[in-house]
Amino acid sequence: MNPLEAQLAYPFADELPAPGSVREVARGLGWLRMPLPFALDHINLWLLKDEREGRSGYTVIDCGVATDATRANWEQVLTGPMDKQPVLRVLATHCHPDHVGLSGWLCARFKAPFWLTAGEFGFARMMAAALPGVDGPSAIPHFERHGLRDPAMLEQMRSRRNYYPSLVPSVPDAYTRLQDGQQIAIGDVGWRVITGFGHSPEHASLYSEALNVLISGDMVLPRISTNVSVFAVEPEGNPLQQYLDSLDKFAGLPDDVLVLPSHGKPFRGLHTRIAQLREHHVARLAEVREACRVPVSAMDIVPIMFRRPLDAHQLSFALGEALAHLHKLWNDGMLKRVTDVDGVFRFHLT
Repeated sequence: MNPLEAQLAYPFADELPAPGSVREVARGLGWLRMPLPFALDHINLWLLKDEREGRSGYTVIDCGVATDATRANWEQVLTGPMDKQPVLRVLATHCHPDHVGLSGWLCARFKAPFWLTAGEFGFARMMAAALPGVDGPSAIPHFERHGLRDPAMLEQMRSRRNYYPSLVPSVPDAYTRLQDGQQIAIGDVGWRVITGFGHSPEHASLYSEALNVLISGDMVLPRISTNVSVFAVEPEGNPLQQYLDSLDKFAGLPDDVLVLPSHGKPFRGLHTRIAQLREHHVARLAEVREACRVPVSAMDIVPIMFRRPLDAHQLSFALGEALAHLHKLWNDGMLKRVTDVDGVFRFHLT
């Protein structure tokens, strides 16, 4: 365990739910762990006992990517721990493939409504349809403008046209909107919606005062920092500032709240972890600012922030995150942006 992790408390230690099983972490609240085909190899999903319109069943929070392995795990859960009771609603924290990949499959199978924020629903529909602007090829000019000129890597990224649709083959046609501050009942437990920005368009975390539980999604993770990227569809965005501002919305929660993250293990020590995340970004911003003593592109910043080999999938996020740090410094007036003779944006100290 690294020193930062040692500052947090893990009430379930290393006792992870086995594939196809559910571990109870609070009254009426179960933890599922599903595989992912990435370096980040798992996602945590949550199963809450529910009752709607006179029917007993479950609300599912996030649902995994659309792979045979995830479907097989779900089949075991549906017939085993859920005892063939229905899914009464599918709720997604946000639109990324590991969170909504099987939303269409589950909602259609159980005729269940799909609950998420408007921002996440809109982006999920756009990306599942591979609309221009959010498809793989649309990112190429964006990456080139920020210094990626390696033909082989650009070709790999260009070939990712069907990346999102392959993991999210369908998104329900209709949804029930979640909004910041909204109170919703899942079974006999009340939950408050806390929206966050920077990682995704309108991420929804859920807090239950009665259970003292925060389903944090990707906004607060125990081991890794949440990816915060500037994407081609919003090329002038300032997502790191949005993310840091969003962390303030958790300030009023008790420090002993049980945090249920999408990746990693459930933990206690919310405010300690938020302080760690803030310190992490302060250190990264200082590194980036120091590098900008000479004009640099976002691609120049990538090896400073990520000191390991990156494949095309990882590089797309690394470049987006490097740019997010540059954009915060730029918006804060610490950097100027210029365009060089090759059409690449470069940033340097003011």
